[in-house]
Amino acid sequence: MAKPIKIFAGRSNPALAEKIASYLDMTLGNAKVENFSDGEISVNFFESIRGSDLFIIQSTNPPGDNLMELLIMIDAARRSSAARITAVMPYYGYARQDRKDRPRVAITAKLVANLLTEAGANRILTMDLHAPQIQGFFDIPFDHLYSSVVLINDIRQREFRDNLVVASPDVGGVKLARKFAEELGTDLVIVDKRRPAANVAEVMNIIGDVKGKNVLLVDDMIDTAGTIVNAAKAIREAGGLKIYAAATHPILSGPAIERINASLLEKLIVTDSVITSHDYSPKIETVTVSHLIGEAIKRIYEDDSVSCLFDSKNILQKLTNSH
Repeated sequence: MAKPIKIFAGRSNPALAEKIASYLDMTLGNAKVENFSDGEISVNFFESIRGSDLFIIQSTNPPGDNLMELLIMIDAARRSSAARITAVMPYYGYARQDRKDRPRVAITAKLVANLLTEAGANRILTMDLHAPQIQGFFDIPFDHLYSSVVLINDIRQREFRDNLVVASPDVGGVKLARKFAEELGTDLVIVDKRRPAANVAEVMNIIGDVKGKNVLLVDDMIDTAGTIVNAAKAIREAGGLKIYAAATHPILSGPAIERINASLLEKLIVTDSVITSHDYSPKIETVTVSHLIGEAIKRIYEDDSVSCLFDSKNILQKLTNSH
């Protein structure tokens, strides 16, 4: 007999979890996640999950309770005899510290990998890692989705698609920007910057031609927005016309909203991978990745390939036909 599929959600992003469940024509499992008076997290599954193929949806953006909550849910599921536990992490937190690039620092991306595995996760499903090599930190199956397939299809429908070039706000994001440029059939530009301190970006120069062009800046995440805002300023000074940005994970901490509202950006297009406490901004638009993650869950459960989900040109048709 096939293992029954069960989908549960933590508290980090309930709206996205509901959309994923709706895509799959399912309801989220009955579980109670709450805090004791002192703040400790308690998890209780109110239905049998014995022998099930279990998917737990939880982004691990700050605060740290989101990660702890996921670990406790995995542990509870393991002790309740779930047959397979897949941690569905639309955003993989603590990924920026992925190597020891200076003395006496932690490699938190590896620490989180160890914690997830030790807690009892059998598989990981995530999207747009800050560093793709983090997949190598795991010795369990790992599926890495790319929101670019969703964002690119959204951008294809927008008016600024004409006379467009794609720009990476730093050298590290060139691979992602090249993907957008290839799919959209545009040239690629690189903003070369120097970062004098953490969360502080200083733009140096533009590699490529933006004069008289609309420009789309792409990045995997936006935290304090310093990088993307400074890049937009440098592009305008180099002759760029309308400047837009697209990013997967809108962390938007500290002065991010204030910077974006005061910036030269026309629009910032993000996904719903995380929910954070930032203020509303008329410049920010959100597209959902629920159908992308939902289809990946369906294919993992059915032991089918997820490789078709990497193709932006046909993904909408594939998702529609599959659903």
